[in-house]
Amino acid sequence: MKLIDRTQLILDIFASRAQSREGKLQVELAQMNYLLPRLIGQGTQLSRLGGGIGTRGPGETKLESDRRHIKRRIDEITKQLEGTVAHRGRYRERRKENRVFQVALVGYTNAGKSTIFNRLTDADTYEQDELFATLDPLTRELELPRGGKVLITDTVGFIRDLPTKLVAAFRSTLEEVVGADLILHVIDASNPHYLNQIDTTNAVLEELGASEVPQLEVYNKKDRLTEDFVGGPLLISAIASEDIVTLTGALEDKIADILTKVHVILPVTAFEHYHPAKEAMYRLEESFLDDGSVELVGYMREDTRLYATLKQFEV
Repeated sequence: MKLIDRTQLILDIFASRAQSREGKLQVELAQMNYLLPRLIGQGTQLSRLGGGIGTRGPGETKLESDRRHIKRRIDEITKQLEGTVAHRGRYRERRKENRVFQVALVGYTNAGKSTIFNRLTDADTYEQDELFATLDPLTRELELPRGGKVLITDTVGFIRDLPTKLVAAFRSTLEEVVGADLILHVIDASNPHYLNQIDTTNAVLEELGASEVPQLEVYNKKDRLTEDFVGGPLLISAIASEDIVTLTGALEDKIADILTKVHVILPVTAFEHYHPAKEAMYRLEESFLDDGSVELVGYMREDTRLYATLKQFEV
């Protein structure tokens, strides 16, 4: 019978889940990188002598031919992925220039990230009780109830001892996490080993260079808790509407903690800043005064030209 190791199993699962062209290329790249150093001993057919046009000659073994073919394919995939990475990088830089607050959903595989993503953004991402249901990052806009918009990105699930080559292959996808302003760390509270899964996720974040990004921990699946769960600050069930409202409120509070509070009074002569300020502020409160001016209280980014402009009207 066919025998496979843990890494091959993970790669096989990834291969069956990949939907986009980029996802399929990333999985193939990881498979090729895994296979290359393991060609020796794959069978007696690898020791047959090969020859002909394009090979080294009659003395080249099948092993050498296969190795050369795999290296060539690795180079091809790498070049194709470089174009995709560059495109995503340009898109990410554009979002940063627009100063839109970015949230990345991360967590151990099968923690419920895609379900939460769908409930928050009304998206239709594939969600299922299975490992690595999401391989391709998907970004959607979320308009917060008390003012402000954020971009939320659903990412691939993490796993203990994730193969290094696999992390490298999906690094372009995981860069969405590094560029985020806030990480929404989703934890499967029903899993007996959820504490180990938290450690694994944090270890991968550290490897990616995202350990300094602010985190909001969300303990999911409260409807399936076991006696192993000892409690968490934000406990929800992604399938309960009232819990999604609770999560949205906690998200607003966390964003307010990260951003800077702004309290300004805009006179009539400065009303050109009114609508941009309304769009840029989170947890906005406004009131019109008797002299025609407007008072705005909210939270916004300091690294914007608008923030510097509004400072002159600060109360």
